[in-house]
Amino acid sequence: MTYNALKAVSLTHVRYQRGDQLGHFLAWVSLVPVFISLGGFVSHFIFRRELQSMFFALGLVISQFINEFIKKSVQQARPETCALLEMCDSHGWPSSLSQYMFFFAVYFTLLTCKGIGGIWNVRTKWAALFLPWSLAVLTMYSRVYLGYHTVAQVLAGASLGILLGGLWFWVVNSMLFCYFPLIEESPFGRFFYVKDTSHISDVLKFEYDNARAARNTMAARKAMASKSS
Repeated sequence: MTYNALKAVSLTHVRYQRGDQLGHFLAWVSLVPVFISLGGFVSHFIFRRELQSMFFALGLVISQFINEFIKKSVQQARPETCALLEMCDSHGWPSSLSQYMFFFAVYFTLLTCKGIGGIWNVRTKWAALFLPWSLAVLTMYSRVYLGYHTVAQVLAGASLGILLGGLWFWVVNSMLFCYFPLIEESPFGRFFYVKDTSHISDVLKFEYDNARAARNTMAARKAMASKSS
């Protein structure tokens, strides 16, 4: 009986040499894009429904489609070290994970520096910017260290991610931003409670103040109801 070759789901399948502590750490680092996509954007949509984040995620998806198109067009092989990992059934140029992380870092930086969403104040802004760029560099390094990509492949991915991240930020906030109110008022926006808080300077304080005001109003109504009864 003839059996077809088996193929693993490589979404979280990262190999490193047994006993290599740095390799173990970098293997987890290379999974950061998965955590951002599933743990970050999915949970953000469930609990926040922010248009800026939705278009941020859409840009990352478009970026990955562009990456796959380029890979299939160029068809550059991964390094020879990748054969030992049994995960070399796809092309290597440009690195998709490097592209993803640098797209994320650029878009996140522009959002923060422009003050869109009002999440970070001046004191925490620069500390917040350090994390995505450090993770982007570590992810790029991990792909070379673990043997999945060459230096040229991760640099190409990083460069393309920076270019696409900046371009998509300009498209969203210069060309598509004017349609945000229409999306909010559309049947889709009303059904899913989609909103845009780009115009609010401090979202956390705004929500905190409104939550306290709603609680105080409810307490006052209960007090009045008890007195009247």
